[in-house]
Amino acid sequence: MGYVYERKINYYETDRMGIVHHSNYIRYMEEARCGWMEVLGVPMSLLEARGFTIPTLEVNCRYLRAVTSGDVILVAPAISAYNGVRMTVSYVITEKETGQTVAEAFSKHCFTTRDLHPVSMKKKDPEIHAIMERLAGGEA
Repeated sequence: MGYVYERKINYYETDRMGIVHHSNYIRYMEEARCGWMEVLGVPMSLLEARGFTIPTLEVNCRYLRAVTSGDVILVAPAISAYNGVRMTVSYVITEKETGQTVAEAFSKHCFTTRDLHPVSMKKKDPEIHAIMERLAGGEA
């Protein structure tokens, strides 16, 4: 298994039913993706310093089980598609203590310049492109 982001659920992230509000899962995915990229040597600060951003185009999350305050979740990101301009990151979110899957999700992104013009990383930054291509091939 590759990179896994671990996070304890805070009370303020729950709703009146005592479970994590669905919108928070999107934050957990973003935290996992950014942490993973940092570990890989491609932190957002490096991308921004080189003039790139990675806006989100689409997010999809399938909720399978509820988690509550104090639970610890594990978020495992993986690149499931990458073509140099766009990438799809898949996520499996599990509850640490039980190992049960609580959500399955994906997010779609594109690489752009600061003024949001799509770019081919293969042409604009072969170093970052090589890292992303390697990850899309299953290396973590």
